[in-house]
Amino acid sequence: MRAEDIQKDALLALETRVWTALVQGDAAADGALLTADFLGVYSDGFGDKADHTGQLAHGATVVDFRLSDVKLRQICEDAALLIYRADYLRVGGADWEAMLISSLWERRDGAWRNSFSQDTPLTGYTHP
Repeated sequence: MRAEDIQKDALLALETRVWTALVQGDAAADGALLTADFLGVYSDGFGDKADHTGQLAHGATVVDFRLSDVKLRQICEDAALLIYRADYLRVGGADWEAMLISSLWERRDGAWRNSFSQDTPLTGYTHP
């Protein structure tokens, strides 16, 4: 297995933990995977780490999810951009939604943390 594939698998596992925290409503687990200066770019504006973890103040926000079409762009030894498609069902939602996500993971103090994410909703979406 190529080093890039190992890196992609490791970062995808971390990204999956972020999504799992959304399913479990676990703000602490979510926050542990984000840098203090995390920045999210969303269809409704910018968000920081407090915004990301704060969405879990009343519990889970996602019922189920699937991540696919994963790509990795190695920026340098300590930074990589994980790009993928997320299909997900929100708590209280009737229909699956989808978005394309770019997540920047940085190794800081020996641990990989998500420092940036941009979510692009797919329009005209139908669940596969």
